[in-house]
Amino acid sequence: MDPSSQRGAALVAARARDSHEKRQRAVTALHSLEVAGETITFPAVARAAGVSTWLVYAKGVREHIEAARGRQALKPTTATPATSAGLRADLALARAEVTRLRAERDKLAYRLRLQLGAEIEGPQRAELIARVADLEGANRHLLAERDARTSEATTALHRVRELEDELIAAREGLRRMIRAENIGH
Repeated sequence: MDPSSQRGAALVAARARDSHEKRQRAVTALHSLEVAGETITFPAVARAAGVSTWLVYAKGVREHIEAARGRQALKPTTATPATSAGLRADLALARAEVTRLRAERDKLAYRLRLQLGAEIEGPQRAELIARVADLEGANRHLLAERDARTSEATTALHRVRELEDELIAAREGLRRMIRAENIGH
């Protein structure tokens, strides 16, 4: 065998050993979780084994996890009935958590308002003001141009009416002349 194919074979063998060790760690972690009575999930097994979530879904490991989950589902739960003191303690803890979360939400909302205000008042504001001024100037120019065109159109309409009146008068005068000429002959 040449040296490059020996290195390739060594790398393949090392990769296979590494894969086998990771799969063994996953199965061992699965058994530990099952013995401890922990809820068995794919991510929990991956965390406990220190492997990727992809590996625990791979063939050869997935079957072990699914079997353990099936066994866990068949076991009866041994939950103790809740006492009123335990429920009161849980309620107090829940209220404290709600208070803490509300305070955190208010703090984040305040920080967001500050950030948004800073963005509005930042250098972009000057750019926006300049852009609005440019647009207002362009608007004024277009309005003046429109007014000038409207005035030109009005003047042209008056001139057209005057020319139409002159044309009507010229036709009428021509008719009279033709009649007068025809009568005189």
